[in-house]
Amino acid sequence: MAFHGWKWLLLMGRQNTFARAWRSRRGGPSLRWKRCCHWSTGKSLDPEVRAFLEENTEVTSSGHLTPEIRLRLLTPRCRFWREKSDLWPYGDPFWAIYWPGGQALSRYILDNPCIVKGRSVLDLGSGCGATAIAAVMSGASQVLANDIDPIAGMAMILNCELNHLNPFPITIKNIINSEAGSWDLIVLGDMFYDEQLADSLHHWLRKCIRIQQTEVLIGDPGRHQFLSHSIRSQLHKVIEYSLPEYTRQENNGLTSSIVWSYQPSNSLENC
Repeated sequence: MAFHGWKWLLLMGRQNTFARAWRSRRGGPSLRWKRCCHWSTGKSLDPEVRAFLEENTEVTSSGHLTPEIRLRLLTPRCRFWREKSDLWPYGDPFWAIYWPGGQALSRYILDNPCIVKGRSVLDLGSGCGATAIAAVMSGASQVLANDIDPIAGMAMILNCELNHLNPFPITIKNIINSEAGSWDLIVLGDMFYDEQLADSLHHWLRKCIRIQQTEVLIGDPGRHQFLSHSIRSQLHKVIEYSLPEYTRQENNGLTSSIVWSYQPSNSLENC
């Protein structure tokens, strides 16, 4: 099965495996990276992994909402777009796709730097790191990127290098359901693809808002799993972006993506 076929399966539901990892308290690190849970600024990458990622991704800034940001992604010109997906040695590379929700968040931050300037930002489920990069570019005082895939963490470091940025701290712990951190802003995109994971996010984000008065922005193109979840009634639509043609083609014809502000009602904050 070509990688394009793998991507279709991912969009239609193969993400359940990834969702189970997010629901786990331990997250999903694997292979020899299992012992590593945090990268700090200046930490070097394993040369073999760096070489593999550089060889099997393409540096691109086109076809997305943020041409200012260069990213290493899987594209039709990459080997693993055609190879069988089970030949990819590190598990499903969710990080290697620039999802529409993340694109909308990144575009909104770049266009409105006051949203993050001088503030601490947590990018939850960071993937390729584009939204964290946008926050750094826009003047955030502190940025932490979080993704349970350790290879995503490495890819983020490469993407920081592409954009001439010092790598921000990256954690690959599953922090959902952990103690609420003192973040001014939490951003997350494309994470409401599984009902149980969505429930956990709903509860944890609500706790962060209640305890720390954290602001929460969510990027999502309006997938069924997102719009049908009870969190939908707690959201305020901030802005909607028309997606570039390339992104539409790679996301089953989705035409736009939306940034939502999560504003839970007081009556729901007592759990």
